[in-house]
Parts: sequence; C-alpha cells; structure tokens
Amino acid sequence: MKTRYLFSLLLAMTLVISCQNQKDAKEIQSAEVKKTESFEYVSEQFADIKILRYQIPGFDQLSLQQKKYVYFLTQAGLSGRDIMYDQNYRYNLSIRRALENIYKNYEGDRNSDAWKSFEIYLKRIWFSNGIHHHYASTKFDPGFTEDYLNELMNATGTELRAEALDVIFNDQDRKKVNLNDETGLIKGSAINFYGPDLTVEEVSAYYDGIKVSANQPIEKGLNSKLLRENGEIVEKIWKSGGMYGASIDKIIFWLEKAKEVAENEAQAKGLELLIKYYQTGDLKTWDEYNIVWAKATDGDIDYINGFIEVYNDPKGYKGSYESVVQIKDFEMSQKMAALAKEAQWFEDNSTLDPSHKKKNVVGVSYKTVNVAGEAGDASPATPIGINLPNNNWIREQHGSKSVSLGNIIHAYNNAGSSGRLKEFAYDEDEIKFEEEYGQLADKLHTALHEVIGHASGQLNPGVGTPKETLKNYSSTLEEARADLVGLYYLPDTKLVEIGVSPDAAGIGKAAYDGYIRNGLMTQLIRLNLGDDIEEAHMRNRQLVAAWAMEKGSKDKVIEKIYKDGKTYFKVNDYDKLRVLFGELLKEIQRIKSEGDFEAGKALVENYGVKVDQELHKEILERNSKFKSAPYSGFINPVLVPKMDENGEITDIIVEQPESFAVQMLAYAKDFTTLPDEN
Repeated sequence: MKTRYLFSLLLAMTLVISCQNQKDAKEIQSAEVKKTESFEYVSEQFADIKILRYQIPGFDQLSLQQKKYVYFLTQAGLSGRDIMYDQNYRYNLSIRRALENIYKNYEGDRNSDAWKSFEIYLKRIWFSNGIHHHYASTKFDPGFTEDYLNELMNATGTELRAEALDVIFNDQDRKKVNLNDETGLIKGSAINFYGPDLTVEEVSAYYDGIKVSANQPIEKGLNSKLLRENGEIVEKIWKSGGMYGASIDKIIFWLEKAKEVAENEAQAKGLELLIKYYQTGDLKTWDEYNIVWAKATDGDIDYINGFIEVYNDPKGYKGSYESVVQIKDFEMSQKMAALAKEAQWFEDNSTLDPSHKKKNVVGVSYKTVNVAGEAGDASPATPIGINLPNNNWIREQHGSKSVSLGNIIHAYNNAGSSGRLKEFAYDEDEIKFEEEYGQLADKLHTALHEVIGHASGQLNPGVGTPKETLKNYSSTLEEARADLVGLYYLPDTKLVEIGVSPDAAGIGKAAYDGYIRNGLMTQLIRLNLGDDIEEAHMRNRQLVAAWAMEKGSKDKVIEKIYKDGKTYFKVNDYDKLRVLFGELLKEIQRIKSEGDFEAGKALVENYGVKVDQELHKEILERNSKFKSAPYSGFINPVLVPKMDENGEITDIIVEQPESFAVQMLAYAKDFTTLPDEN
C-alpha cells in the first residue's frame, strides 16, 4: 500500500499504503516550512499542479555495481510506462501521442490563449497518465475547442481516430473510477480493466467462480483485463506474449540485467521470480516472488515493480502498473527500526477486540529510503510511504516491508510556504505547535500507518478478503483503519520511551489539530464546488474527522467556531479525542474482521462522501488568494551512463531534466512500447 499524504503538511500528501505497494502520497497541498537550501525544488506550475524536483542523496557513494543495479531497475520501470496510460483509459495512448506530435511540430502561433490551453491540457495528461484527473478522477476540460484541435492536427499532419477525438470534448466516460453503486461501478468507470459491456454482476460472478486456497489465496484478477469475446467472458493476462507483452518484454530485458548485478543472492532470486511471473502471468509465482522479496532485507538498494495497487479498480481486483527504485537512508532507517521492533507491543495495547488482534506480528521492517526513479502509477504523482506486499496471508506469515520516501518528503518540505496554515489554523497556539512539531508528526504518522497500521489486526476464520466482503468500500476503510492506528499512538509516551518522539503531548497536539483541520476543511480545496468526495483517501480522512466530531459533540471534543466571519475547527480535549479514535479503530477492525459490508458502507456513505456545500464554498474563497497549486508531483532525475571504448559502463551520473515537457517528450521517444490500441 502507499502513503500518499502527510496530513499536516497542509496538510496533506496522499498516504498510500503501497498498500500493495497506495497510490497516498503524492501530493502536498502546501508545505509548512520555507526553503532551507539553494536547490531549486519547484520546476513549474500549471492548472492545479506544481511540478517539483528531487535529489538522490547518497548516489555518489554507491559502488559501480550498485549504480548499475539502480540504473537497470529504473530502466525496467520506465519500460512499462505506456501500460499505465492504457490501463487508465483505452484512448489515452492515441490521444497523448497525437497531442505530442502537435506539440513538437506546430509552427503557428504559440502565444495565443488557445495554444496555452492546449499546452496545459497536454501537461495535465502527462501528469495524470491520461485524460482524467489523477486524484479527483474526473475528465479534464480541454479549455480549447474541437475546431482549434482540428486546426492543429491539420497543420501538423496529425491523425486521431474519430472516437478518441470526440471523447476529449463530449460527456462520455466522465469518471475514470466511479465508486457510486447507483451509477454503476463498471459502467460508470472509464478505467480500462473491463470490457465496456460487462456488468458488476458478471464481474462478481466470474471471480466468485474462481476457487482459491482459503489459507493462501492468490490475488485473483490482479494482472488481467476482463472482457467478453464470442459471448464468453475471458481474461486477457498481462504477460510476455499476452496483453501488454511488448512492454513486459522490455521490462524483462532490464530486469535480467539487474539480476546480473544484484547485491546479494536473495535479491537475484527475487528478480528471477519476478521475471518468471512476467513471462507466465502466474499469480502463484507472484506470491512466491513477494515472499522472497519481503524477506530480502539486506543490501542498500530495493525496488517495487509490478501490477500492484488496486485503487483504480472499482471492484478492487486489478493492479495498476508501477515502479519505484530506492536507496537506503541509513541514519533515518536506524531510528525507524525502533518502531518496527515494538510492533507486537502496539498490537497488544491497541483498542481492538482481543479476537481481532494478531498473536504474532511477523517481520515488519521499516526504512527511510531515497527515491532514485519512479514510473507508472507512482509518477509523476508519487507516494511518500509504501507498505508491501498487499496479500494479507503473505504479510501475516512472512512479513512485509514499509518504507518512507525521505527525499520526496524533503522536497515537499522545501517547496512551499506557511500561508495556508495561518489561514486555516484557529489560533497562534495551533500554528506554533504545527511549526514546531508538524513535520515530525507527519513522519511518525506515516511510519505508524505503514508499519503498525497495515500490519495490525486479523480476519475472523472463514471470512473472505476485504475486497470480496467490503467491495468498493474496502480501500477507504483500510486507509481509515491504518490512519487511526497512527492517530491513536502518536500521543503515547511509548514513542518517547523508544526514542522516536521528543514530546508525546506536542506531537499529539500537532497531529490531531492537523488531521481535523485537513479532514474537515483544507482537503476540500482539491474539489470543485458541488462535488462529492470520490477518492478513497479523502473519504477516509473526512470519515475519521467527521465521525469524531459527531461522537464528541456532547462534550465539545471538537468545536466548530466562527471567528471574524470564518469557520474553524478547534480541538478542545485531546485525551477524549484519542479515546474516540480508539473506538472508531475498534469498530472498523470489527467491520474488516467480520466482513460487515452494511456497517462499512454506512460509515463511508454517512461520514466520508457528502460535503457541506456552504463550508466548501467558504474554503475555496479563502484559498483563492494562494497561488500555490493544491497538487504536486515530480520530474525524475536522469541517470546517465558513461561508457568506455568497448561500450562498458564506467560510471553513472545524475542530471536534472531541463523541464517537465522535455522529460515527458524524452520518455515518449525512448519508452514507447505499446500500440495505440491494446
């Protein structure tokens, strides 16, 4: 799972729980600190997007073999880039390529408003890996007319089939991922995981018909497209020789090279199994790979590669392609190991019903790492924390890996200002605690969410997996559950005792203020007025905050206050709020453990979906004075191999790309692996 948010860095980067890998975090609304160094973290800004840069600390200290390992893994990741576009929508590749051809070859007026709108539209497609917003999931308004696009196409000799051209401007396939049962989970979603003529009932029946081991179930449906052919429902497996085979063969090519320079035997064995999985598409091999990968904790280099997170599938089966390559941050990893060491203590002392607690929390490892390259679902919008593998039985029996992406968090922290904090915090006391403890509170919450939260709890015997029992509410409830574990323990003196927190009360206050502020107010700047909340992590945060607000209303644990014509939410009793978080954690774990769909649905629908429209309007008006975009993502540093006269790599150096457009066009040139239609 992934962590895509740091909640008080304004206070929200998306927390993803890699979670097989979660797509959480990826964005930050506004960092709460000012730049502390000369490196230019901000590259550019357009629409609601800010493009940042990151550095790779420690890369120069790697051996040549390690540098090669990193390079080959990043090339493997980028080789699957086209897959993510096609997964997101069936016309994405043809639309992107047509617009890229125009962008490279148009010789007309590039200063007109229409051209500027065209350029922004293309950049938004690059950022979101398609024509739907990476977070809100809605289709972009191009900002220019169909006549203008036809003019550009004629001027550059660009061709685009009629259906793809029309969909840019019409209302068809408006939502990439629709989680509203009433409008149809499959019919209402543009995501390219299912044939457009399939129904929810047919998809459910198909996968219900696949019998798997009760104790060691595969992640059925993870690596395939389901569609109807000749009247029969069939799976098109994503593998060499199958769907996406051209991309996968390139991925395999680079993974083979990486295997030759792996740091140790365990890494090489893992890559061997990953290659075998890509060759066969066998999900049992995927499980074998994940077991080896989870146990391969030695070495300074690690990676994520595969069809992993299922957030983009309204049915929760299909994994989006992603890749993250990372280098160990030795100092921070040592500190975070203290948390992992105490995993059983946290489980034993949680508020869960005793029958829902794990008796033996196995093999949770947590490291702070520095990203060396990302692709697919992890780029340009990136997680800040990752916990994998996602298969519950592997996590329980063999352990998991949790990482915090240190250089990504560092870049976020140095790319903004404190304006939004001062606008939405209730008083100077709240601002003071955020400025003093906010960054560390975010880091600790991410660590607790990934290391303790996702590893916590167990299902009752005979209960199916959450995606089977809780269905389209599974992701929201899982993220809420992991968030609540972190929130419950952030004010605990245990964190001080093990040396990871300097001040239990200060960290707790900053964390609770920030979470409530974000869950009830500041995350709403990401939505258009009138919209419901659709994205799982946003639903999770509002659910937790709104539930606590309602349940603590009698004692005014959280108080809604109007001051100088503005709305604020003030936490009055931090101890009682912690108790409420513990109660909600217990209930959500019960829902997960028992597979209680109706209770889970009620929680999400009653607290996580609907938005107070008057408050939303006010928040948008208050936010309008800030120029910083609400979403951020990254261009990757470029790893450049240096060769001798025999073509052997003698060194690999790190360069920063000139601009977002330059990198995207370079990727289109060097990593085009799929046809327009797949």
